[in-house]
Amino acid sequence: MRFEHDAVISGIGQSDVGRRLDRSPLSLTVDAITAAVSDAGLSPRDIGAVATYPGGGTALGAGFAGPSAAEVYDALGLDVDLLMGNFEGPAQLGPVLNACLIVHAELARHVVVYRTVTEGSARAAAKLAGGPGAVPDAPSIPPFGGTPAPVRMALLAQRHFHDYGTTREQLAQVALVARRHAALNPKAIYRDPLTMDDYLCARMIAEPLCLYDCDVHCDGATAIVVSHAEYAADARGPVVRVDAMGTAPAARAEVAQQPDLLPGRRAARQLWERTDLRPSDVDVAGLYDGFSILTLLWLEALGFCGVGESGAFVEGGARISLGGELPINTNGGQLSGGRLHGLGFVHEVCLQLRGEADGRQVPDAGVGLVAVGAVPYVGCMVLRRA
Repeated sequence: MRFEHDAVISGIGQSDVGRRLDRSPLSLTVDAITAAVSDAGLSPRDIGAVATYPGGGTALGAGFAGPSAAEVYDALGLDVDLLMGNFEGPAQLGPVLNACLIVHAELARHVVVYRTVTEGSARAAAKLAGGPGAVPDAPSIPPFGGTPAPVRMALLAQRHFHDYGTTREQLAQVALVARRHAALNPKAIYRDPLTMDDYLCARMIAEPLCLYDCDVHCDGATAIVVSHAEYAADARGPVVRVDAMGTAPAARAEVAQQPDLLPGRRAARQLWERTDLRPSDVDVAGLYDGFSILTLLWLEALGFCGVGESGAFVEGGARISLGGELPINTNGGQLSGGRLHGLGFVHEVCLQLRGEADGRQVPDAGVGLVAVGAVPYVGCMVLRRA
C-alpha cells in the first residue's frame, strides 16, 4: 500500500477566469473552494486541513501568491487541525502531495488544496503605474544579460534545436494545439484561431521563443478536495483516485548546471517506479506549458517519446490533439487557457476522468497524467478514474 492509494480527489472547483477580473485574490479563492467543497458533497465544517502553493509572504511578483492559508481559514470560518503553504517542493503539486500525506497519516479526512493568481490585474496595474510587473530573479547567467524566465527557457530550446534538429514549426504545434483546445473551453483567455503564419510572424521574446510560446497571465483560482479513499463511496459524484506521484527535483537548481535537458527526468522515473501503469496507458495529459519548450521536455522525460524525439512527436499536431494518441492540455493549457499555474491542469484532468469536459471530452478517459514545473522544482502525478 502506497500513501497515494489512501487519497482520492472528491471535489473540484474553479472561480471565474479572466485576463483582468479586478477582484480580490481572496474572493476568487473563496469561490473556488466553496465550489470544490460542495462538489465533494461536504460542508466547510468537514474540512480538516488547508494546503496551498506558494503560501503567504512569497515575493515572486505581483499577483503570484494569492491569499495565505491563514486568510482563507479566517474568511471561511474553518475549524481545521493543519494549515500548510510552501513554495519549495514538487512545484504546484506540492500542496497535493501534502494533502495526500495528511489523509494517509489520518491527520485529517478531507483537505482543501487551492492555487490563486491575479497576475493579469497586477501586471496591468503595474504598467499603468510605470513600474515593473514582477520581481526579478537573482542573477545567475550574467553573460546572457539577465535571467528572466524566457531567457532561461530559451537556452533550453536553443540547445534542443542544436542537438536534435528541432524546428520552430514543430515547437509551434504546442501553441497551435492549445489554441484549438481553448476554443472549446468557455473559460479560456484566448479562443480565436491561431495559424502557423501568426506564430512565425509573432514578436520574438527570447530566441527561439516568441510571444505564443509564453503563457498568458490571468486572474483565477482553482481548488480541489483531497479525501481519504474510504470516503469514495459517500462522495456526491465520481471521485478520481491518486495512483502515483513523482516528486524528485531537477538534478541541479540552475539551468546552466543541468546535466541534460530534462529537468523532470528524476521525477518521471520516480513516478513510473511507483505504479504499474506505463506511458502507453495514459489517455489524457496536462503537461506544463509555462513555455512551450517545457512541454516537449516533459514528453521526453515521461517516456512518451525518446530523448530528442519530441519535435517529431508533435509535428503536425495530430498526435497531441483531441482524437489523437495523447491529447494534451485539453483546456487550452497556460498558453491560451490562462496561467492558472499547475492546479488548473489537475482540475482539467479530473474533469476528463469524470467524463465532464463537455465539448472537449476525451472518449472513455480512464488514466490521466499531470506534470508541472521547471528547474529546479518539478512534480508529476498519475490519476485514475474511480
